[in-house]
Amino acid sequence: MVYDCLIVGAGWAGCVLAERLANELNQKVLLVERRAHIAGNAYDGLDEHGIIVQRYGPHIFHTSARHIWDYVGRFTSWNGYVHRVLAQLTDKAVSLPINLDTMERLYDRPFTTEQFRHFLEQRRMPVEMIANARDVVISQVGSELYELFYRNYTKKQWGLSPEELAPEVTRRLPVRFDRDTRYFDDPYQGVPEDGFTCLFERMIDSPNITLRLRTDYRSVAGSERFGRLIYTGPIDEYFDCAYGRLPYRSVTFRFKTLNMERFQEAGVINYPGEQDYTRITEFKHLTLQKHPKTTICYEYGAAEGPPCYPVPTEANRRLYERYRARAEALEGVHFVGRLAQYEYLNMDQVVDRALAVFEEIRTRG
Repeated sequence: MVYDCLIVGAGWAGCVLAERLANELNQKVLLVERRAHIAGNAYDGLDEHGIIVQRYGPHIFHTSARHIWDYVGRFTSWNGYVHRVLAQLTDKAVSLPINLDTMERLYDRPFTTEQFRHFLEQRRMPVEMIANARDVVISQVGSELYELFYRNYTKKQWGLSPEELAPEVTRRLPVRFDRDTRYFDDPYQGVPEDGFTCLFERMIDSPNITLRLRTDYRSVAGSERFGRLIYTGPIDEYFDCAYGRLPYRSVTFRFKTLNMERFQEAGVINYPGEQDYTRITEFKHLTLQKHPKTTICYEYGAAEGPPCYPVPTEANRRLYERYRARAEALEGVHFVGRLAQYEYLNMDQVVDRALAVFEEIRTRG
């Protein structure tokens, strides 16, 4: 078999590109994945109790782009779930992102929009030049809310203090001056009715796509004939870590099944205090499954394990730029996705990037 394309990684980037190349350009695609399953970190399925769980933590597809929503919707129906998150403080749970409801519950008094704005104006700390994740938060909401919601949580999540992390870590956390308790304000959001794994199975269901699981691409790159290479794994590994290893933060998941229908008020509750774990997910909120039992998942930031998040520091960015420059000099090789681009990307952003790469391939050949 001569393949038109070898795609490394069967997550969002790899499967979207495999689907597009196979179905739009009628190309023969070899899709390899070193894990035992497709769908990347969105992988889900039934646990031993018959409860649908997401094996790598909560995943909710959300986007503001209709064309991305429509594309992914070709392979699934959505269950209508709207994501809401609470933060468990010492004596109460409050809504995230911070909004009027959060402030009223936190301070046990009413807040209007104007009062909330005035509250923040009095507490913001001027920062001449935003240099790190802490600067972002204190310049927006001051040190009190920073200590309550962000300092410990960020340190647990990343294994670094906020002062050591790039500003984009906390720029993703908005403040709202209304009573919108949705975690995402994107107009399109939800969880696939029959799960992410089924979505991916439909996406790559083509006679033009050959899937090989538990396969490292190096084991086939030298033996199979192919034209183009699309790589979605860690970019430093592609170059044998020639300039040094790029750090990736991992997560440890501990699942627990309880003999009750509901454990907590929301699908995800963050724990910004002194607990070892960062958050607890109860999947039945997300999947809308009816079951007499419930499975929850504790998450712990980890230095070792499967790479989940690029670690956003200035030193790591400079190291990545060395690899990126080398990657751009290659002919016929595309680097796509969170690990390959060393960037924290939401699922819709990865899909958008994959579709853009497909258009480049279709246009330029």
